[in-house]
Amino acid sequence: MRLATLRTESGTRAARIVDKHRAVLIDDFSDAGALLQQPNWRHVAAENGPGIDFAPTDLAPVIPRPGKIICVGLNYAKHIEEMGHDKPEVPTLFIKFPEALTGPYDDAEVPSFNAETLDFEGELAVVIGKIARHVREAEAAGYIAGYSVINDYTQRHYQKRTQQWHQGKSLEKTAGFGPWLDTEWQPGPALTTTVNDEVMQHAPTDDLVFTPAKLVEFISHLYPLEPGDVIATGTPDGVGHARDPQRYLADGDVVRVEIEGLGAIENTTRVISRSLSSS
Repeated sequence: MRLATLRTESGTRAARIVDKHRAVLIDDFSDAGALLQQPNWRHVAAENGPGIDFAPTDLAPVIPRPGKIICVGLNYAKHIEEMGHDKPEVPTLFIKFPEALTGPYDDAEVPSFNAETLDFEGELAVVIGKIARHVREAEAAGYIAGYSVINDYTQRHYQKRTQQWHQGKSLEKTAGFGPWLDTEWQPGPALTTTVNDEVMQHAPTDDLVFTPAKLVEFISHLYPLEPGDVIATGTPDGVGHARDPQRYLADGDVVRVEIEGLGAIENTTRVISRSLSSS
């Protein structure tokens, strides 16, 4: 089952995806995140409802305002190597705020004062389906609602100027997220990131230092995970910052992140002329 948040004339609505252009609206829920708050969300999502046609740009971020977006750095061995780090013994975590999210086919609009050293990071996203507290790895799958695709869009200069990564990782409305939440898909198939149709990243999604189950175990021993919370599991090698010469994103560059059997997102970088003092 694939769940999404659709933009309609009357606002956003939770929906069950039928195919690439057709969905069934799920009554009484404004988005997929609100749906996941219901203990019986699987049953509710499977019920019949009004059908609706949609275009890719009608897709909002699949969970528009997660309570938590926990990102994992350095979780693919080759990416760890290309960034010059040692293999971590525990997950490297940082936070992205909901304001960073944008629709899976929206433009990523960046003010010109933030537009240097912009980078792409295609990632597999885990969406939590029920409260997870002190969960064991062997039981973690039961707490995962499903998977989605996210781009950990990064401003490298901001990221690198301190030891805390967050400031380079949460630019407003830059992180494409979607196109939907797939409740049946499982890690393994390849993730591919392209920039203007040129392949930049390609790796199997189960080639992780810390699997989704291990991440749920680790994080849930720090703080509870709630329905609709998101874990971005890290990016493979091939990011623009680590290339020689470095390949940063410019105005008009189209970033597409596709995970085989799960879906794809595609966002165009738009640099908006604006001074640092502008509101």
